[in-house]
Order: sequence, then C-alpha cells, then structure tokens
Amino acid sequence: MAERPLVVKVGGALSHVPGALDEVTRALPALARVQPVVVIPGGGPFADQVRRTQHDLGASEDAAHWMAILGMDQYAHLLADRLPGARLVDDLDALRDAQAGELYILAPYRWMKRADPLPHTWDATSDSIAAVAAAALGARELLLVKVVSGTPETLADALFPASCPPELVVRCVTTPALLALAGVERGPPEATVSPAPR
Repeated sequence: MAERPLVVKVGGALSHVPGALDEVTRALPALARVQPVVVIPGGGPFADQVRRTQHDLGASEDAAHWMAILGMDQYAHLLADRLPGARLVDDLDALRDAQAGELYILAPYRWMKRADPLPHTWDATSDSIAAVAAAALGARELLLVKVVSGTPETLADALFPASCPPELVVRCVTTPALLALAGVERGPPEATVSPAPR
C-alpha cells in the first residue's frame, strides 16, 4: 500500500545562496526515512534566463510558460545529481506506489504538458505547480523551501491559493528550519580555500 508523500518544493533562489542546497540535500534523505518525499524543483537561474529571453526576444506567454517548466526540469537534474539516492521521475504515475525511505525528484515538464492544469502566465510559478502536484498525489503537507521566512500568502505566487486544496497543509520554511524538521544539525559553513600564492 502506497503512503501519502510529503511534497517539498525546493525554491530556485536557493541556488544563489552559498551552502543552501547543501543543507537541503542533507535534510531531504532524513525526511524520507519516515515517509516518501517528492521534491518539486523551482526554476532558479533557468527560469530567470527564460524571463530575460522573453523580454529580449519577445517570446509569447505560452512559449515562456513551457520554457520555464523545462527550466524546472534542468533544476531537477541538478538536484538529482546532488542526491545520489534519489529517483528522478518525469510523471506522477511513477509515484503512485511511493513508500517510506524513498526520495523522488519530479522533472515536471512531461506531466505538466499532458495535464496542463495552470494558466500560461508568470502568475503561476513552481509554487503553484507544487500545489497542483501535491493535490494530485493526495499529499497532506507541502513544504515551500524559501530563502526568507514568511507565509504562503506573502511568499507564494498569485495563483497559489487557487491551486491548493483546502485540506493541504502548507508551510514556508528556510533551510535551517528544514534541517530542524528533519532532525539534522546545522553544520558549520563550508570553509573557503584561498588559492595558493604563485
């Protein structure tokens, strides 16, 4: 019997914060010990590039929507590379039999292209995609891992409230809070190694 997963959306902005992805990749396997965890990637620098391309080259909202979701796929591959025990999947059907001890990373383009559940606008970001995925999986809880503290009302995208089923518990957490939820101690910052003098 499959277990209801915990869905964790890993914000793209974390890729710009030194050490943040290291903390995420330490916390996720610990969370997965007690329940299956499904990671939804943000768009990060890949979606940022889509915004610039749309501005510079005049891409339509439809084109930008799918390009940004492909950016989420790229971020999914980056996360999978940093989490050797995780399974990279491209469809929710692969998650129907998820069990405790399993960690999945969803590259959402294939599933989103087929389901197409959201308007093609920047008002719907990876936050809304995470909410739609959590609803489809019957998850009880969605964690939005953000750079700053706040609430879904202040930090999530404009279409997020309409994308969430009322029974879904949603929390915005920073990486230290994620580590605490996982029962993992926060380690010292990575030491910076200066290049040897020439």
